[in-house]
Amino acid sequence: MKAAENLDSLVIISGMSGSGKHTAFQALEDLGYFCVDNLPISLIPRLVQMANASGGEISQLAVVVDVRLGQSISEFGQVFEDLKDAPFRSTILFIDASDEVLARRYSETRRVHPLAQSTNLLEGIRAEREQLADIRAVAEQVVDTSDFSVHDLKRFIHQRFRPAEGGGDSLRVSLVSFGYKNGLPSNADLVFDVRFLPNPHFEPQLRALTGNAPRVLRFMESHAETGETLDRIESMLEYLLPKYAREGKNYLTIAIGCTGGRHRSVMIANQLKERLKRGGRTVGVVHRDIHHHD
Repeated sequence: MKAAENLDSLVIISGMSGSGKHTAFQALEDLGYFCVDNLPISLIPRLVQMANASGGEISQLAVVVDVRLGQSISEFGQVFEDLKDAPFRSTILFIDASDEVLARRYSETRRVHPLAQSTNLLEGIRAEREQLADIRAVAEQVVDTSDFSVHDLKRFIHQRFRPAEGGGDSLRVSLVSFGYKNGLPSNADLVFDVRFLPNPHFEPQLRALTGNAPRVLRFMESHAETGETLDRIESMLEYLLPKYAREGKNYLTIAIGCTGGRHRSVMIANQLKERLKRGGRTVGVVHRDIHHHD
């Protein structure tokens, strides 16, 4: 592959059918990426050359690669090796979900899975997972959308790929609040457990609110250990984030967990976002379980 002078970034989107690849594709289009759906892998170098010849008009590319390509997926290994040596930033984004969630989505939409034409749905899903295993293994970012709505995934993509503001390193941080009773976020790089903090759930006047509410914020700030916890997490992140960036990591997902994911984790994630943004970081937040009720 020839060196590209004008291309700044290439995102290759792959993943399971029904996981949300095309939602991610549309979100990147919203961010100004030149997007190509289902491009044969052998044509990716040619597309890069076209972007380089555009005189800067195409600086960001996104390409969907999935099982509709058939056997050409086997060509991905060599193309990936070439991309690693290219002067632009390339990211392989794999969108996934559990087999059960994928099966439910197909059943609800009554669509036919591409590999279930002559077999049952779950067998088709498992066959696709096997075909895509090599791409998943080399992906820099694996996003599990089992617990995501369409809006959650779009927000996630916008936070990940929106151009960084200001100076400093290019590490983008996503904060995810969650409830342990609903399971750990599968794509978390760091997890902080804040279940030891005072719980607004046990205050009758606060139970129906969430960590976004000013009254919950004031309640938690009235306890000294909340501020101390935020100070200590912020101090740890100030130490860790430059080291992740130095190792070439572009994206970091930090999960903040409490019991239900509606009060303490939401408040802590919001406050960490504000602190990291004041430090010049590009930060987004997703409250995964804020709408779950007991």
